[in-house]
Amino acid sequence: MTVETALEMLQNMGRDDSDAGALSESEESDSDRSWVKDRSNTSSSSERESAGQQRKKRRRLSSKNSDRNIAFRLDGPFDGVEPATADVCAGGGCGNGQDGTAWTVLPLSDRPGRTQSQNVLTEAAGPTAHAQRNVEDALTAFVCLLDDGMLKHIRDCTVAEAHRHLGDSSWDLTVAELKAFIALLYVRGAQGAKHINVDSLWSEKWGLPFFTETMARNRFREVLKFLRFDKKETRRIHLQDDEFALVSATWNKFVANSIACYKPGADITIDEQLFPTKARCKFIQYMGNKPDKFGIKFWLAADVQSKYMLNGAPYLGKEESKGQLLGESVVLKLAEPFLGKGRNITTDHFFTSLKLATALQAKKTSLVGTLGEAKRECPPSVKEPAELFSTKVLKCANATLTIYQGKPRQNVCILSSLHTSVGITDGPKAKPESVTYYNNTKHAVDVLDQMAKAYSVKDGTRRWPVAVFYNILDLAGINAHVLYKECTSSRIPRRRFLLQLAEELRAEFMEGKRAAAHGAGPQQQPPPHLAQKRRQCQVRRSCNQNKTQDTCNTCRKPVCGNCVKRRAVTCVDCV
Repeated sequence: MTVETALEMLQNMGRDDSDAGALSESEESDSDRSWVKDRSNTSSSSERESAGQQRKKRRRLSSKNSDRNIAFRLDGPFDGVEPATADVCAGGGCGNGQDGTAWTVLPLSDRPGRTQSQNVLTEAAGPTAHAQRNVEDALTAFVCLLDDGMLKHIRDCTVAEAHRHLGDSSWDLTVAELKAFIALLYVRGAQGAKHINVDSLWSEKWGLPFFTETMARNRFREVLKFLRFDKKETRRIHLQDDEFALVSATWNKFVANSIACYKPGADITIDEQLFPTKARCKFIQYMGNKPDKFGIKFWLAADVQSKYMLNGAPYLGKEESKGQLLGESVVLKLAEPFLGKGRNITTDHFFTSLKLATALQAKKTSLVGTLGEAKRECPPSVKEPAELFSTKVLKCANATLTIYQGKPRQNVCILSSLHTSVGITDGPKAKPESVTYYNNTKHAVDVLDQMAKAYSVKDGTRRWPVAVFYNILDLAGINAHVLYKECTSSRIPRRRFLLQLAEELRAEFMEGKRAAAHGAGPQQQPPPHLAQKRRQCQVRRSCNQNKTQDTCNTCRKPVCGNCVKRRAVTCVDCV
């Protein structure tokens, strides 16, 4: 029924049919009737457009409520609110989202609601039994995360690359020397020397004795040059199925060890980390809201209480997901090892959705996160301005949506399957409990990233697998510190822990060097077939790649007569 038809019905309505009493002669005059008739016939174009829009909106209404809607329009002026929305709000509802999600208004509560069974933590937080048995010092805590198998794999790949590049099978690297190399990286990060030139670290005037005592500068550069995490012979096959294949074996093993060594508390944060690098890589990301802009993006899950990195995965670009958004699939993947134990997951608007909250709730896990206004499940009321510091709480199924007007022109929407009712905290801003809970649990990944950058081993590199390895060492340093503190009840600061870890990492290599320097037995001498073969001098201090049969007794490098110091065969770098 159109507006013109309704007006015509009013004109033809008899006195007995009217419920407003008898009409007077003046009220029944032709002039009044002509005014109604003229108004219906001489409506402006804007009125006709609005009437057309109203007709389109009315077609969406069910026939069951058509008479009531007409009466609503005729009883008073139309104020721009749809009758269906007005009826829902009058009955305690607040409209539907674009996808049909129905929300109802939930009254504010003075006391917190009862804890749901899904949020009763049934697992003790802290290091696992495996970690408690093995962690005794800084080195054992580190080896729980980067075990000997991983170090041997890196050693084998590095040696294979050196043999392929040099065309000589005499180049070798031991696991003890690889640990000493990692120790130098940790000291460089802990001392804030990551932006200092490598030559300055070995300088007699400006360098640190730790570097010169541990390894020669050229040897450090060699190990860094040949450092690899996969073998080139099988790389092409692995890249067909995994774009992260150049370092995926090391990354996946580190994540698996991190999961096996620690159980998180009641709260987990899932967010993104941008590891800064401009290395040549097709999945480098640009994020304008980050300080470093360019880098490799990782999805990380961290424990809110200890800031322990629980799980992680690299972002390699768009992936096919089975009927799921990217944020939903990431949260379900990272939270999978910790589901069903009564924990809560805190996320930001990129990950949060009502569908995700329902999926987690089916696995005895709650979700608290900000919900963007553009989400299809959001009701229209989230965009309406409200009084400053006012709160509106809506409910759909077992999830609540808190709309808090924290700023004059901006509100925040918190979707929670943890809070069955929402109370208002004391204070001038009258924040609701769900907003306060989100603020207290949203920061774990951001703090973890800040901690990693404080003593990062990162250095400039053009090879993205090396950049990923730097990130692994940063996260392993934080996780090892958490394990060491909780297994030994120590309160050692993280910088001191990293320096202690570096000292223990190089201990085995230093013992080998001292034994080689003081031993005179034939077991310290190079094999005869290597001694007879002439090789290029690797010291190159006073020569031009001369060939020699002599080898330095300390670093085992070939050294010519021009680069020898004193009578003993010792290169100038090892004096």
